[in-house]
Amino acid sequence: MNDAADKPHYHGHRERLRRRFLEGGADSLPDYELLELLLMLAIPQRDVKPLAKALIEEFDGFAGVISADPLRLMQVNGVKENTAAALKVVQAAAQRLAQRQVQGRSVLSSWQALLDYCQASMAYRETEAFRILFLDRKNALIADELQGEGTVDHTPVYPREVVKRGLELNASALILVHNHPSGDPTPSRDDVEMTRRVTEAAKTVGIVVHDHVVIGRRGHYSFKSNGLI
Repeated sequence: MNDAADKPHYHGHRERLRRRFLEGGADSLPDYELLELLLMLAIPQRDVKPLAKALIEEFDGFAGVISADPLRLMQVNGVKENTAAALKVVQAAAQRLAQRQVQGRSVLSSWQALLDYCQASMAYRETEAFRILFLDRKNALIADELQGEGTVDHTPVYPREVVKRGLELNASALILVHNHPSGDPTPSRDDVEMTRRVTEAAKTVGIVVHDHVVIGRRGHYSFKSNGLI
């Protein structure tokens, strides 16, 4: 019996893809092939190249796929709960790794690591979310807390609650972060006004607001870098 003839037609392709990844790393593969490699582990008995391409098209790239809501993923033909879970594990691993890069270090001296973490955590959310990074006197991260979630273009923020939580944690400084699901990180008038109110409220109790960072799929916007703080 010819063992090669008994193997699925995509067997050789999988072996070549795996070898290219191990030898050249992720940069050696386009998005759909990197996703295909992942799907191979979740769906071992099927050619997953068409599914990988369909997911890339539907969610606009690899990052969009692993960041998508599980229920939306399972609306794509061929994606079952096990596959959706595998994709979300990759996202969780990326977020844990990015978070690790900012823990126990001065956030201001590891700014790019902070931006990478915020991008991994928030860029592909489908609704707005507002989080606060609470810092100690050395600007090391004390806590990273989600303060609220809203609609596709609004999240309510209450300066009094922000200050109250800062005092509870004995924080010396804050960094405000929220996302724009539209992808464009340009702040709105409401964003600017909210930042002003939080900054003033925090100042009355000796807490400094270092920055407000707006995260979008197409980059980020720093209030401090743009002279708004």
